[in-house]
Amino acid sequence: MPRSLSGRSFLKLLDFSTEEIQYLLELSKDFKRLKRAGTPHKYLTGKNIVLLFEKTSTRTRCSFEVAGNDLGMGVTYLDPGSSQMGKKESLEDTAKVLGRMYDGIEYRGFDQQVVEDLARHAGVPVWNGLTTQFHPTQMLADVLTIEENFGRYKGLKMVFMGDARNNVANSLMVVSAKLGINFVACGPKENMPEAELVATCREIAKENGSTITLTDDVKEGTKGAHVIYTDIWVSMGESPELWAERIKNLSPYQVNDAVMENAAPDAIFMHCLPSFHDLETTVGREIYEKFGLKEMEVTDKVFRSRRSKVFDEAENRMHTIKAVMYATLK
Repeated sequence: MPRSLSGRSFLKLLDFSTEEIQYLLELSKDFKRLKRAGTPHKYLTGKNIVLLFEKTSTRTRCSFEVAGNDLGMGVTYLDPGSSQMGKKESLEDTAKVLGRMYDGIEYRGFDQQVVEDLARHAGVPVWNGLTTQFHPTQMLADVLTIEENFGRYKGLKMVFMGDARNNVANSLMVVSAKLGINFVACGPKENMPEAELVATCREIAKENGSTITLTDDVKEGTKGAHVIYTDIWVSMGESPELWAERIKNLSPYQVNDAVMENAAPDAIFMHCLPSFHDLETTVGREIYEKFGLKEMEVTDKVFRSRRSKVFDEAENRMHTIKAVMYATLK
């Protein structure tokens, strides 16, 4: 059992030890069992939290709201237009005000420094729901999903396909290093994680008996992989003008039948969602009209296959976020 996480913020997994991450995963399993059994667990009745969103979301918002309600807490949601932070009120002042009214603050937005500054001034735990650099709550859900499918995670090979210089790839590399998972970033050389973060993760991975590999070779990178993971090619907040360049550079790294067949026989497919695997979205139709692509980062066949665990992964956001809030507020 690690030392208590009570009162701590959850900003990035680099701040947490292997033992602490494992504790949060075990706690997540407990909460999932309680939820599935219909057993009430309002352990934080009387507490209140605020969800501060500068980027919209489906899974993050719903996970925090349901998890907060299940734990008996009051939940306030502030969308991008409902807060004066950065407009008529400084970030520091906003943090201090919210910290006087709430027991915990979730932030989903842009630069990592914003969530770090919120935590420095709020006086209560702050949780990172996503920044440009990191997405730590997603990682707990991902590892829980992997363990549910393989009975373990240490020693497995996980490959991230595509633009590996984003928050999801960064965070997958960090959690892999912390938990002894062999991580591969497979994409164009110009889309690899920052060298400093790679070096840090390699040192951590060495301590936990795993490796960090960067490659632009799809066949070699995905060979024997247990987990094939990808994300959309242009993230929320990035310019739509990037689509032409990203499609050109990242199309060779699409997750398709050939990639899955090159992986291990029991390999699974994962995606943090949303995904552009068909024409059932406005963006998907716009890309088809402009570039002629019916599917992008993953084919519809792989996305809907028995190997795809994307909806288990999405559900697990709720259980792992519940664990993070409980551990830091209890």
